[in-house]
Amino acid sequence: MLNSQEYLKGRGAQIITDNPYLRNKYVTEHIEGLDEEMVSNSKTELFYENPKKIVNKVDSPDLGQMYSLNPYQGCEHGCIYCYARNSHQYWGFSAGLDFERKIIIKENAPELLDKALNNPNWAPHPIMLSGNTDCYQPVERKLGITRKMLEVFLKYKHPVGIITKNSLILRDIDLLQELAASDLVHVNVSITSLDESLRQKLEPRTASLNNRLKVVENLSSRGIPVNVMVAPVIPALNSHEIPDIIKAAANCGASSAAYTIVRLNGAIKDIFTDWIEKTFPEKAKKVLHQIADCHGGKLNDSRFGKRMRGEGNIAEVIKDLFISSRNKYMAGREMKEYNLNAFSRPTSGQLKLF
Repeated sequence: MLNSQEYLKGRGAQIITDNPYLRNKYVTEHIEGLDEEMVSNSKTELFYENPKKIVNKVDSPDLGQMYSLNPYQGCEHGCIYCYARNSHQYWGFSAGLDFERKIIIKENAPELLDKALNNPNWAPHPIMLSGNTDCYQPVERKLGITRKMLEVFLKYKHPVGIITKNSLILRDIDLLQELAASDLVHVNVSITSLDESLRQKLEPRTASLNNRLKVVENLSSRGIPVNVMVAPVIPALNSHEIPDIIKAAANCGASSAAYTIVRLNGAIKDIFTDWIEKTFPEKAKKVLHQIADCHGGKLNDSRFGKRMRGEGNIAEVIKDLFISSRNKYMAGREMKEYNLNAFSRPTSGQLKLF
């Protein structure tokens, strides 16, 4: 592990975790024999893949039957708590530093989406962009894959949901307005804290909190429904901010709010523990203890129905605080229903002649 003098600024994870799917691993027992520094703040690398399928069915009882689509694997935002870190191990990478500096690009995602929606067997059902990693992370500014996918959704009048922490979404406000005019889009903006100093440590390469609130305000003022995700709630770190976050979101026009409690599944347990001990050493023990209190004495609980909300006294206090805050600041508000009846497959130019 790194000491406080070696803290990697601009990154969330401070370690390279072992990958359980690899037979071999890098070790640093004999550091003098290594040609390069193993744990360093190296530049972000891009890897290109050409999958055969892009729309994934999600059967989680916590989420209901839904579909997701991820144009990127790995996320440069570097959120320390991100549950998606573990999925990077399937690609042969670390859930730690590799997750935020080795980004996999699926350039053919728009074409695959078009193919999926044009399949006669496809029935319209909301598809969630960023079910795993943020579709508006920094590299999207250059590649524009997400914008091309929104154009496909608009072409088919197909419902789409988006989760993001990046103000880059405002670049596509023209497409979002067109989708919203037919009730075809829901936007979820994650706001974990109103403390910018904490945000920089928790989510180092995301949009600032002021910019995120501007996103909520800009989208809402143009009739685009926005749900604010107070997620994840981390006991003894940001849990006290729930009322202020919901109030700020309501003042910016948000239609609704939701929350989840942090859970440190898989490699994230080691990544988060290392981070909290380096970043907030005076709070580390209390934070970890209260997270465990919400999950039956463990830092993670994978049971459906419990994993996202937790249980026990602390989890109940968080739930009550959220509900009372939402009732106070967002009473009577709700997200519009998706319109599933607008869906249509464009006919070819030749067919239009007949």
